[in-house]
Amino acid sequence: MVNLSRRHFIQSTSAGVAVSTASLAIVNQVQGSPNERVGHAVIGAGGQGRTHCRLFSSLSDDVVVLAVCDVDPTRREKAAASLPNSSNVAQYNDYRRILDDRKIDTVSVATPDHWHAKIALEAVLAGKHVYVEKPCCHNIHEGILLAKAAAKYKQCVQHGTQHRSGEGVQDAIQFLREGGLGKIRLAKAINHQLRGPIGREPDQSPPPGVDYDRWLGPAPVRPFSKNRWHYNWHWYWDYGTGDIGNDGIHQIDAARWGLGVAFPHTISGSGGQLFYDDDHETPDTQTILYEFEDCYLQYEMRLWTDYKLEGHDNGVIYYGDKGKLEIGRKGCFVTYIDQQPEKIGGGSDIEANVRNFIACVKANNPDGLNAPILEGFRSASLCHFGNILTRVGRKLRFDSTKQQFIDDAEANVLLTRTYRKEYELPSIG
Repeated sequence: MVNLSRRHFIQSTSAGVAVSTASLAIVNQVQGSPNERVGHAVIGAGGQGRTHCRLFSSLSDDVVVLAVCDVDPTRREKAAASLPNSSNVAQYNDYRRILDDRKIDTVSVATPDHWHAKIALEAVLAGKHVYVEKPCCHNIHEGILLAKAAAKYKQCVQHGTQHRSGEGVQDAIQFLREGGLGKIRLAKAINHQLRGPIGREPDQSPPPGVDYDRWLGPAPVRPFSKNRWHYNWHWYWDYGTGDIGNDGIHQIDAARWGLGVAFPHTISGSGGQLFYDDDHETPDTQTILYEFEDCYLQYEMRLWTDYKLEGHDNGVIYYGDKGKLEIGRKGCFVTYIDQQPEKIGGGSDIEANVRNFIACVKANNPDGLNAPILEGFRSASLCHFGNILTRVGRKLRFDSTKQQFIDDAEANVLLTRTYRKEYELPSIG
């Protein structure tokens, strides 16, 4: 039997980012009695944003949701109506109104990917603590700025990679770290599911009442299309990061965590469209190999299969000298050589991730976050590396000190983007 004591395996943000020792003034910092309720706002009212409304409002002893924001009035009204205090919830189409509200202590960002880092950065600078959905950044440059800002201003910035708050996953990672399976030389992150085609949609006028220019934000101006709109924006480079950043990031984050690594020195593999023949820009198939000093991380994505790979649709497998450990939708399992699998704990827990965020906010303790933004940025970076490799079509070598690719100007261009006037990133000072 595997004997695991119950523990909370907390990851610190201390490695890799220098924290300023200067004491910086923070506007509207949550202080006082731990019984005081945190004022929260949800920015982005799609499916995940409404999940945020449900989760944060469920912590009614500690949190009150005061506002929701979305450029689509239909979604905004639906999210507000779902809240227990719906008649008192403010509704905005401009998130800056939320950042100006001193009654709001925390925000969660559940917008399309191309808005994540900009809103999170501005929220930190406004003195808010932030729960930002995955991936925390649309490119590497944004992630660097966000991690630095969180450290400099000592704000709690939690990333939506909720595997890190699952007690069973925490125990499984600790089991690996203590040598339960011997040396781990390879972890495989599996994203294996059927996502149907989206067809082709013509350009047309945006829905009535929608602030489409604000939705575009930093991205280039393009006509409205239903396929570049709700959810399907994931499959366009201007707004999304494909399914590696949408879903695969959960598996990549857990795999990287278990291996105990940060940035790879070499990225190889391939990706493309073997299934889609429609408006998709991002790939339906990717096989990416990330090479570290003494181990590999392999990412496998197939969006055209409704059967499982090695028993998983979305999961992580760590291969060790004594056997393997698997994390999937049904929990965590250890299989020693020539033995049957044994369940050792549960899996991902988004509710625990939200609870951990609020507890750290009330304690003013960024170091207690289970999914701190530095770790979120590192995992998001691997997703971006996989996409950049897919787009340039060749092996990449990465210098983690300089945060750029070695001798590859074309790939380095994709580490950032051109920002539309009035939607540039803020300076973090």
